[in-house]
Amino acid sequence: MAIKGFVRNMKPLEVLTEEQLEAIHSATLHVLRKTGVRFDSKRALQLFEKNGCWVDYDNNRVRFPEGLVEECLRKAPSRFHVKARNPDNDMVWGGNTTYFQALSGTRTVDLDTWEPRTPTRKEYYEAITVLDGLENVSIIPWYTPWFGFQRIPPVMAMPEGLAGRLRNSSKFTCAGYSMGCEVFNIQMAQAVGAELRTMMAASPPLTFYEETIAAAFRIIKAGFVLLPTSGCVYGGTAPATIAGSLVSGNAEIIAGLVFAQLVRPGTRVIAQDFSFPQNMRTGAPAFGAIEISLHQAAFNQIWHRYGIPTDGGVCYPNSKKIDYQAGYEKAIIATIGSLSGTNTIWIQGAMYGELAFHPVQAVIDDDIAGMLGRFLEGIDVTDETLAVDVIDGVGPIPGHYLNRPHTRKWWKKEQFIPKSADRLTHPEWLKQGKKDCIALAREMYEEIRVSHMVNPPLTENQEQDIERILKEARDYYKKRGLISDTEWEEYKKDIASPGYPYR
Repeated sequence: MAIKGFVRNMKPLEVLTEEQLEAIHSATLHVLRKTGVRFDSKRALQLFEKNGCWVDYDNNRVRFPEGLVEECLRKAPSRFHVKARNPDNDMVWGGNTTYFQALSGTRTVDLDTWEPRTPTRKEYYEAITVLDGLENVSIIPWYTPWFGFQRIPPVMAMPEGLAGRLRNSSKFTCAGYSMGCEVFNIQMAQAVGAELRTMMAASPPLTFYEETIAAAFRIIKAGFVLLPTSGCVYGGTAPATIAGSLVSGNAEIIAGLVFAQLVRPGTRVIAQDFSFPQNMRTGAPAFGAIEISLHQAAFNQIWHRYGIPTDGGVCYPNSKKIDYQAGYEKAIIATIGSLSGTNTIWIQGAMYGELAFHPVQAVIDDDIAGMLGRFLEGIDVTDETLAVDVIDGVGPIPGHYLNRPHTRKWWKKEQFIPKSADRLTHPEWLKQGKKDCIALAREMYEEIRVSHMVNPPLTENQEQDIERILKEARDYYKKRGLISDTEWEEYKKDIASPGYPYR
């Protein structure tokens, strides 16, 4: 059994002609062959040289022959299964299936003042509980919901975050890398019988640093899913043109994919489009921009040609509040991403950029995901849905369809019913307190927070394994001086608090 994804029953939106598609592909191969990509790892350089690449050891630059690129694209599977902690939440990536996943933020916000602050461990765990309880959240990625919480040293943020996700959700999750923390993340996932997806993030333009490469080696060795990603900003770390940024970003992603296939042929890979135009007035990424959707649609079309699953539709709004602007920016990016055939869309919970997350926003976003999922499923055309016999039986006025068994059977199948949106008539709305979608989402958040139970909870042995691995990580970083004495004293207070770790 697998968690619900939405199968697109229509042709994907395409924004490139065949000639444009071929031009971008040829330009990408040219960059890989002539310009090359920097890999700051002697081990990686030797691997590339052994497999026929031209390696410049003085500048750590690798140039890729076209034949090797094409061969590695063929080796990467186009469709594959991934394991969550609960087998009922397993997924199959690739093909026409789209999943929705939560987004992250560095801090939470006060919904009355919109002032940011660092969340507590209790808030962190409760936010994961809410994401586990939302119907259309299939994936809870790294850094999610926040980049950490109070009293946690920065170096322990990723291991503690993964432990929180495994404790409070049985859905598929991901883990990042920093200061070698992927060693502990892999152990925790293996302890509960789950797989992870971890990025292999380029540092645009055209560079992979040692830490990234070392983490990728470990993830591939563990047999987990690798996500090569560019993260370019067009106009800053990539050309200002959408076509040029596609060439530069795809060259980085393909270099990561080739690396993965050389380390372990058949490694499961997802190509991620995590890119933004640069706001030339501020220098910041232009979150919520329509150019993101153009880039995403073209990216999906290119990678459909390669037969590799895609990850994109990153719906960070520019709005700093839960408001109309956040709604349209998220909805437009998610809509175009889903119609152009991305396999995963990031949407639930994020506010401005990666600066904030709130579970109330996630509740509202889950309705957007559900609406898009319903659209992707398309129109069911059969003898029964054509309803010719029903139409014949009702006839003209005064006939109607409210009392027909066909209506009772089909209306809930055909119509998406939002959970947090207001659909009352105006008189009913006035009578029930004039609540807007934010008020309704806050009520739903409280209900899920209090009543939802993760299925299944961790076993006693699994909990002991996670705590043992966290202790090893704490000791490892403490001995290396990466946790200061002040941080350690605060951390010990958190660990010693009544009800740890679930309080």
